[in-house]
Amino acid sequence: MTTPSPTGSSAAPRSLRMVLADDERMVRTALRVILEAEPDLTVVGEAADGAEAVTVVRELQPDVVLMDVRMPGIDGIRATERIVGAPVGTPPRVLVVTTFENDAFVYEALRAGASGFLLKRTDADTLVQAVRLVARGDTLLFPAAVRALAGAHGRAAPAPPWVARLTGREGDVLRLMARGLTNAEIAARMEVGAATVKTHVAGVLAKTGARDRTQAVIAAYEAGFVRSS
Repeated sequence: MTTPSPTGSSAAPRSLRMVLADDERMVRTALRVILEAEPDLTVVGEAADGAEAVTVVRELQPDVVLMDVRMPGIDGIRATERIVGAPVGTPPRVLVVTTFENDAFVYEALRAGASGFLLKRTDADTLVQAVRLVARGDTLLFPAAVRALAGAHGRAAPAPPWVARLTGREGDVLRLMARGLTNAEIAARMEVGAATVKTHVAGVLAKTGARDRTQAVIAAYEAGFVRSS
């Protein structure tokens, strides 16, 4: 017979399951040591290139993939596309881990569906919090870096139809999303309730056709709705 916990639940919280994809074994080992020091994080698999990452993710179905963008064969960009574009199931969140924040590869990985990026020199606490952040469906963007990436690597194109379909409030929310604000911060800035912001965010995602906040922000830059300068 199972003895209930003091909170009334008999089951411990499920650990977040992760796959590490990097062609350098030492990097994977360092990431594993940092992450598995946390009681709620478990590394279930590793991959040394993009093709292996896709295979491992399909087999293990993790919650989060830490993905290097520069790998031999299939790089992290193509691997991200295949992982988030899987036709069945709920794909994991992809968090790009890179050496250079202004790398064109980073921008392409975000366009491909990554939920955010971190630098390899990031400290352990930031790495751990980033994994938890993207696992719960948030994004990890550094507004200044994304603006620079969009200006250097974005694609100029006519404004798509969704721009005209945004309401005024949805447009305001999208601009604040591009500045890296959370729902709570947007609510405080706009002096509305968190539920209202959540509704506006849902409207933005639906109209832009974005999978998450990161994709909506990238779409906003590429449509010229948010300026990189």
